[in-house]
Amino acid sequence: MKENIHCYGILYLFICANLFFVSPIHAQDKKDTVTSKVHKIQEVIVKARRAPNKVASTAPVQTLSREDLDKLAVQDMADAVRRFAGANVKDYGGIGGLKTVSVRNMGAAHTAVSYDGVTVSNCQAGQIDLGRFSLDNVEMLSLSIGQSEDMLQSARQYASAAVLNIETEKPHFENGKNSLIRFQAKGGSFGYLSPALRWWQKAGKSLSISMDANYMRADGNYPFTLRNGKYVTAEKRYNSAIYSYQGELNLFKTFKDNSSLEIKNYYFYSDRELPGAVTLYNPVANEKLWDENYFIQALYKKDFSDKFKTQFQAKYNYAWNKYQEKNQKYVGGVYEQKHRQNECYLSATGLYSMNDKFNFSLAQDGYINTLWSDMPECPFPTRYTIQSALNARYKDNLLTANASLVNTFITENVKQGEKQNDFNRLVPSISLSIKPFHEETLFLRLMYKSTMRVPTFNDLYYFQLGNRNLKTEKANEYNLGVTWSSNIPNILDYISITIDGYYNNVKDKIVAFPTTYAWKMVNYGKVRITGADFTLATAASLSDKVQIVLSGAYTYQKAIDVTDKNTKNYKDQLPYTPRNSGNVSLVVNTPYANLGYSIVGVGKRYYMSQNIDDNMIDGYTEHNISISKEFKLPKYKIRLQGEIINLLNKQYDVIKYYPMPGRSWRITGTITL
Repeated sequence: MKENIHCYGILYLFICANLFFVSPIHAQDKKDTVTSKVHKIQEVIVKARRAPNKVASTAPVQTLSREDLDKLAVQDMADAVRRFAGANVKDYGGIGGLKTVSVRNMGAAHTAVSYDGVTVSNCQAGQIDLGRFSLDNVEMLSLSIGQSEDMLQSARQYASAAVLNIETEKPHFENGKNSLIRFQAKGGSFGYLSPALRWWQKAGKSLSISMDANYMRADGNYPFTLRNGKYVTAEKRYNSAIYSYQGELNLFKTFKDNSSLEIKNYYFYSDRELPGAVTLYNPVANEKLWDENYFIQALYKKDFSDKFKTQFQAKYNYAWNKYQEKNQKYVGGVYEQKHRQNECYLSATGLYSMNDKFNFSLAQDGYINTLWSDMPECPFPTRYTIQSALNARYKDNLLTANASLVNTFITENVKQGEKQNDFNRLVPSISLSIKPFHEETLFLRLMYKSTMRVPTFNDLYYFQLGNRNLKTEKANEYNLGVTWSSNIPNILDYISITIDGYYNNVKDKIVAFPTTYAWKMVNYGKVRITGADFTLATAASLSDKVQIVLSGAYTYQKAIDVTDKNTKNYKDQLPYTPRNSGNVSLVVNTPYANLGYSIVGVGKRYYMSQNIDDNMIDGYTEHNISISKEFKLPKYKIRLQGEIINLLNKQYDVIKYYPMPGRSWRITGTITL
């Protein structure tokens, strides 16, 4: 309780201090690319009648706009993310199943998730469930791999191997209106129903308020085929129901000097059944999980002059979950676990522009994490983290060069037992973008980045599983890429192609390893990852009113275990890592309706460390189609969309023994006043 009071006090003082120091000195340069957010650097964008920006980024960046998400029959956040080259999504099946993302097989803990510019955290497990985020209010989704272009980002994001940026839609008013109300309803297979409400209100010349609220429920009980040798039976997935609520209340304020303040209040709650793995002769599943998350965050930007710009972030995060299993083997027939975590977070970044070519930034983060659990021998840890990031950039007509140094210091306190040793590490990164020809939109890029993964509270302190002597997982990223963007008169409106080859070296990998009596977290693994990502975006106009938009992404990845030459899995592909994966999307825009067709394909992979036939999971392709139409009336707009997901009714597993749904449908209706 004391930690919570301290967090609220720090957050209050932080916001008040920034409001106090606001002064009308210089207006912000809206064309400043140095301070633009990562997700606005549109390296690969598919949007009707709009070509991608010329790309000179020093690291791979991929984006999906609101229009892309609407037209491509994208089901949820996880489905959207797996369309990025290099992204591997683990999906435990159905609407309520856990969904996490790993980029270039670095692990979910190496991928930061940013929500409107501020990092989402989970100090307990170290990975973020993408299923908790709705796509209804998302304006832009982007994935930055390695070193980002944004010089006003936090030190936390500088330290990450990749950043998934979720940017929500901000209030904008048309035709002199001061408010907007939007009601949306979705319905579909397996008892899926999701109504949503949006409200925008202008409260003055420089103040606006937005609210988003949605409810989602689904039975989640879908049929699948179970194969047992030569016997094939028709089964049904049970214990898959989910109920969730999500709401946001946001405030946007612009001051006279063009400084800006955004305050976001976020709440999420879910009650879901866990279907568990499908095993022969044991269809019973009696597990449930409750999740609750609340956070308030503030993002403040101010330009003191054309040469000096600042950004401040503050956040308080509360997360609670309860796990329950009903089984007669437990006393009273019920087993429960409860966990609660808190985080207080502050960040400040300053940017200094020496001249047109040289820019420098310094980011300073500080955060406190606590964990409470009712599990035996919980030490109730408190972690104090300080991160600093120094970044420099040189840019002229032919060359862009970024270099950064990130230092992380961690110390912990525990109420019982021994704590982890203090940790301090300095990691560098450098990235280059070269334009070899003056008149051509061809760019070459080179990147090296050193990153790390600090052990989570579960890694260190979980009952019997945790190991307080764990080392930090270390990784080195290397990337060599090329981007070409142009148009071909009378044939293509635009075309953009990116190719990136990469090599990742991971050591002291943190894994769960079997011991005599129980599994234990240890520094065991050494991993070598080589691969290539390819993306394509192009469009052609058949007439003034008809346009075809094509996009695609392909990833080749060889991720092998080189821990021990004497083991049977030496140099075998890592579990759940396909050599080949990709997707293709086609959108046809007409005056009558917009048609979308997409294919997502994943090659064979193995669910155990040894690459033998018995451990193999077959590859699959999933086909999706959509049709949408918007009706504009004098006082309101109506948009209708229909989708068929997994058109060919393909049965497949993303995670072994967790069958995914077959063919399903969804209808969405939206009214905007």
